[in-house]
Amino acid sequence: MSIVSDTPANAVSTPPLERSEPAELTVLGACPQDCPDSCAMVVTVSDGVATSVSGSKSMPYTNGGLCVKVDNYLDKVYSPDRLLYPMKRSGPKGSGQFEQISWDEAIATIAEKFTAVSAEFGPEAIMPCNYLGTQGITQGLNVGDAFFNRLGATVAERTYCDAGSCTAYAMTVGDTAGVDPESFVHSKFILIWASNVMSTNLHLWPYIAEAKKRGAKVVVVDPVKTRTAKAASQYIPIRPGTDGALALAMMNVIIAEGLTDDAYIADHTIGYDELVERVAGYTPEWAADETGIPVDDIYTLAREYAQSQPSVIRIGVAIERSAGGGQSVRAISCLPALVGAWRRPGGGLLQLPLWAFPVNWPAFLHTELQTPGTRVVNLYQLGEALTGGLELDPPLKALMVYNSNPVVVCPDQDRMIAGLSREDLFTVVSDHFLTDTATYADIVLPATTQLEQDDINFSWGHLFVTYNNKSIEPRGESIPNSELFRRLAAAMGFTEPAFTRTDEELIAEAYDWESPAMEGITIESLKEKGWQRLNLPAPDEYAPHAEGNFKTPSGKTEFVSSAAAGGNFVLPLFRQGSNDHQPGQPVDPLPHYIAPRESTRTNPALAEKFPLNLLTPKSHAYLNSSFGNIEVHRKVQREPSLLINPVDAEARGIESGAQVRVFNERGEFVVLAKVDKSVMAGVTVCSMGYWRKNSLSLSTPASLNPTVFADLGNAPTFSDTLVEVALVEGVLA
Repeated sequence: MSIVSDTPANAVSTPPLERSEPAELTVLGACPQDCPDSCAMVVTVSDGVATSVSGSKSMPYTNGGLCVKVDNYLDKVYSPDRLLYPMKRSGPKGSGQFEQISWDEAIATIAEKFTAVSAEFGPEAIMPCNYLGTQGITQGLNVGDAFFNRLGATVAERTYCDAGSCTAYAMTVGDTAGVDPESFVHSKFILIWASNVMSTNLHLWPYIAEAKKRGAKVVVVDPVKTRTAKAASQYIPIRPGTDGALALAMMNVIIAEGLTDDAYIADHTIGYDELVERVAGYTPEWAADETGIPVDDIYTLAREYAQSQPSVIRIGVAIERSAGGGQSVRAISCLPALVGAWRRPGGGLLQLPLWAFPVNWPAFLHTELQTPGTRVVNLYQLGEALTGGLELDPPLKALMVYNSNPVVVCPDQDRMIAGLSREDLFTVVSDHFLTDTATYADIVLPATTQLEQDDINFSWGHLFVTYNNKSIEPRGESIPNSELFRRLAAAMGFTEPAFTRTDEELIAEAYDWESPAMEGITIESLKEKGWQRLNLPAPDEYAPHAEGNFKTPSGKTEFVSSAAAGGNFVLPLFRQGSNDHQPGQPVDPLPHYIAPRESTRTNPALAEKFPLNLLTPKSHAYLNSSFGNIEVHRKVQREPSLLINPVDAEARGIESGAQVRVFNERGEFVVLAKVDKSVMAGVTVCSMGYWRKNSLSLSTPASLNPTVFADLGNAPTFSDTLVEVALVEGVLA
């Protein structure tokens, strides 16, 4: 299929008059968003133009539906605001003033700047900034790793999301896929912990609803009464960052009341005696004081969880986002083995099923190209890195951003803006739109959307491989990320075979096709079917740890973790191109409680000035910052607002609809107040993802978040944020 590529900027391309393809055809695709659902899509194309995008009816998990984030995907593809041509800055940084240039000029400029920076300061003065703006294996997280490794650039550590959770989980049960989400229908007790499934994991909900219909009890633990909590059997509000206290107290009750599965513990765990001694002090009475949960509710939760088998826990990303987030996951990961939940389908723990996918990550990392000892900078601290807060030598002089919008998704927004405004910082941004970050770029490059590129996916929410067949030709002069790095590598004179691979060759290297999990799955079959389930037992039979077989050194659930001797390491999955775990000081091998750093209980002096905890969860209609500029999504999400409990609102003279200033020592933002009992007293909530340029104050919640790491995996501490809220004097337009 082909369409003309020389159309005017922001115009929809039209097909040539002569063509060999049918006037209308159906193309099988895959959702590229950073979401656990990884839906199989069906794209209808008429005369070279995509006319509809829908969920695959044949793929069991997608089951014919897409979420509100992707249901209007064509609005993104054909938006009049799409970037369609390379551009260079023609006005001050941040002005949004650009002029169109050719690809040849863009690539030559980047190569010249990178070469000059390397010559004057060394290649570590250059740094990539990327994440999961697209989740495809060939176009996503690792698409530029080989290039930057070969260049010798600063290594970007990417631990925004699940790094602490994955570290803690792997320390306890290994890198196992855990419970098949389709087997939730067999669960008798479902504990949804720090996850708003209906907004961030929508296609899991039908399995939960079916289990509930069959008699299962569904309990949600969350500081906010979310859409999911409202649909559950029971909602248990909890103070932010105290999840570990609840999990430890549950273990205390289960052990003290003899609700354990002693045979499973004896055969498939290590360190039980030490665990018994450890949790003895974590009583429900202590936990009630720490978490704000009534003591009777803690006893009831522990008993029902232990006695309703198979029971399953679904944990969300948010659970790691406080000082002790890693240890919270450590404690929760111990619970299923304690009660023998793993014995049957529908029992155990669902964290990230991505562990089941035999992705050939080395084919994209190419660590052999990396200079040993290359500097590592975490993207969570990018604002500090760009403004001298990290005292880097050499300082960063060039930044390349792709698959990310750090102005909105990183913390420390004010310093981020200050860093990106530096005239001595050469910045390149590849994106679909002129994002808040791209506004500060020197060179802006147009990237293809999922409909305009081929790719192959894994999932971190289910057990299906999905394939994305390109539906339409790229609009304007947009190109896939893979092609971008082929062009850059050629311009830099990199001749290694890694830099000449076609997209077809990259897809062929994406998986270990000889793995037993891939039996019966080929590229050809995926292209034809659009999706295939990994070669694993059916959901009705899948109980991967009924007989132990955990992916830990001992092969058992490790209440006492043997990996703890390695210290607060970072898994290779989260570090661009590095195979170095960077061991630190050994950590306590037993699960334990670490309180939030910023809370009224742990930091009373700070709480005197900033007495409210701010949570910044994922939005219902945006995916991180993706779709935050699309009108239909903005209408669904509505104006940015701050949920505040009536008690806290009354004390400040705040009513719903009023403009309020949310602030602390790091920054501030202005939004509309929404007085609502769905949030606990002492807690406020403002969803992340809306764009800075569309805000009332040219700032977002990212301006208030800290840059201090959690206890494991260099995880972020977004939820450890104390603020004050006040009415805005006057009204901002």
